[in-house]
Amino acid sequence: LAPWVPVVGLEIHAQISSNSKLFSGSQVQFAAPPNSLVSFFDASLPGTLPVLNRRCVEAAVMTGLALNCSINKKSLFDRKHYFYADLPAGYQITQQRVPIAVNGSLSYSLCIDNKMSQMVTKTVRIKQIQLEQDSGKSLHDDTRSQTLVDLNRAGVGLMEVVMEPDMCCGEEAAAAVRELQLILQTLGSSQAVMAEGQLRVDANVSVHHPGEPYGVRTEVKNINSIRFLAKAVDYEIQRQIEELENGGTILNETRAFDSKLGCTVPMRDKEGKQDYRFMPEPNLPPLILYDAKSLPANMNHQQVVNIDWIHERLPDLPSVKRAKLVEQYGILPEHSFALLNEDGLTEFFENVVKQTQMKPKKVIGWILNVLLSYLKEHSLTVKESPISSLMMADLLNLLEKKEISSTAAKQVLAELWKGEEKTPLEIVKEKKLELIQDQKELEQICQAVIDGQENEVIMMALG
Repeated sequence: LAPWVPVVGLEIHAQISSNSKLFSGSQVQFAAPPNSLVSFFDASLPGTLPVLNRRCVEAAVMTGLALNCSINKKSLFDRKHYFYADLPAGYQITQQRVPIAVNGSLSYSLCIDNKMSQMVTKTVRIKQIQLEQDSGKSLHDDTRSQTLVDLNRAGVGLMEVVMEPDMCCGEEAAAAVRELQLILQTLGSSQAVMAEGQLRVDANVSVHHPGEPYGVRTEVKNINSIRFLAKAVDYEIQRQIEELENGGTILNETRAFDSKLGCTVPMRDKEGKQDYRFMPEPNLPPLILYDAKSLPANMNHQQVVNIDWIHERLPDLPSVKRAKLVEQYGILPEHSFALLNEDGLTEFFENVVKQTQMKPKKVIGWILNVLLSYLKEHSLTVKESPISSLMMADLLNLLEKKEISSTAAKQVLAELWKGEEKTPLEIVKEKKLELIQDQKELEQICQAVIDGQENEVIMMALG
C-alpha cells in the first residue's frame, strides 16, 4: 500500500502592535487589571459605533507587502455571529468577503536531518490576510464552578494570516511560523510574543494516499509555542494514520494540544458546519486604500493610507539581512540563521567584529559555540548578557595577538561571566594566564625545573 501523505495548513492570529484597539480608543496592555481597559464600544453598549484605527490598517498593509501579497484597494468588513460569554456583541467584526491582502507567499528554510549545514528553502502560499477584532477572555474557576470574563482583550486588533495547505510535517509548520514571527518583529507590525498570546496558531491537519482526494481534516486550536506546534502537528498526523490503518474514521473536529501529555484531545465536533450568519458590517464603510497613482490631489495625507508610501519604507526583511551577513562577513548561511534567531545577537556580533582584529569567521565560532551556549544554559537573552561586546572583543584581541591560548580564553570568559567588572586583561594578569613569548624566559623556566629535580633527571638519563 502506498504511504500516507500528510497535509498541513495554518491559520495564524497575530496581535497588531498598536496603542489602542481596532475600533475603539481603549488602550492595549498585557496583564492589566481585569476589565480596566474597556470602552463602551468594547462592552457593546447600545448606540456605540466602531471607528477604524489607522495604525492597524497600516500594519496589515505592511505585513501584506512583506509577504508578497496583492493589497486590495477596496476591502470590506463583515459580522461573524456566535454566542460566547466573552463576546458581548454576539458577533465579531472581521473581513470575510474581501480581505485587505490576498495571494502572497512566505519562504522559509529548515535543516535536513537536523544538520545545520544542510538547509533547504521551501515556500508556503499565503491565501489572505484579514483584519479582525480579538474576543475577551473567559477564566473558568472550577473550584467555585463559575466563569469570570475579562474584556481587556475584547476588540484588540488582529491580523489573521491564512496559509494554503502546502506543508507536510510539524518541522515545516514550525519553521514557517518562526520566519513569519521574525518578519512581523522586523516590521514592528506585531511583537509576536507567543507567551503573551500575541501569536496564536491553528493547524489544519489531514492525511490521504497519493492520487486520492484530501482526507477529512481536524483543526488543532490555539497553539501558543513554536515547539508545541511541531509536536501537535506530528502527533496529529500519527494519530490519524493509526486511526485509519485500524479501520477507524477521522472526525471533522476541533482539537486542543495538551502540552503536558504531548497529545491532542477533542474539544468539539464540527458536525453541521457552524452557521456564523455572516453579514456586511452596517456601521463601517468599505476600507479604501490608495497608491501614488490613485491618490487624489487635494486629499489630506493624514486621512488616507498610501500603499506605495508604506512600500518605500519597508525595512530589510530577515532573508535580506541573512544574505548581507553572509556576503559582508564571509560566514556560513546556517550561521546567519543562528544570528537572526536570537534577538540582539546580530548587533552583538557586528559590534565585536568592529572592535577586534580577529576574522569574522573565527568571531562567529566564539559567539555561537561559547557565548550563546552560556546564555542558553542560564536562560538569558543577549541583552541580559553579563559580557558586553566590548569585553568579548578585548578578549578575542588577546587571543588573536597570541597573548593567551584558546583554553585560557575560555577560562577568562568563565570569569567575565561572573560580572565582577574586571577587564579580560586584568583577569589574565591576576590568574597568570599569559602565553610566554620570550625564548630566554622559557629556557630559564625549563632550567629551573631541571635544577630543582636533579635526581629525576639523572634517573631519566640512566634509564
